[in-house]
Amino acid sequence: MSSSEHPLTLVLVGPMAAGKTSVGRKVARLLDMPFTDTDKRVAAEHGPIPGIFAEHGEAHFRDLERKAVATAVAQGGVVSLGGGAVMDAGTRALLHRHPVVFLTVSADAVERRIGGAGRPLLAGEDDPLERWRAIFDQRRGWYEEVADLTVDTSRRPMRALAEEIAAWRRKQQ
Repeated sequence: MSSSEHPLTLVLVGPMAAGKTSVGRKVARLLDMPFTDTDKRVAAEHGPIPGIFAEHGEAHFRDLERKAVATAVAQGGVVSLGGGAVMDAGTRALLHRHPVVFLTVSADAVERRIGGAGRPLLAGEDDPLERWRAIFDQRRGWYEEVADLTVDTSRRPMRALAEEIAAWRRKQQ
């Protein structure tokens, strides 16, 4: 597969609050590539994600997400996927054709990061950290299935993580 057939792509997957957007932006700058956050793309085209969940349900959101992922990886660059994108078998099959980094994170680090709103799957009566753990446990196998490299974002500076991932990606070419 030559780079003229497919644009240079790097995909970041992982649970909510793993740092996919923060690390992805830095990696894109280091590699001089465009950056796409598929959640932000869905929100820009269809409105806020919590509203999509509330009005149309998770299945509708996942359909929009699947299309956004396919478009983003076809366009190339560094692509950050929403935490649940790997639930879709078609998306996982697509990801097997691209270098994928699984950003993992400890529950302790997540607890410090999930203070903000806008995460519909963490809403409700349950303890948000327990919900996060349950969701991560459910999806971990899918992240591992698509990953070519796994990087723990819990304790290292985002810049160091981005440099490690960029160096790894350069070696893939």
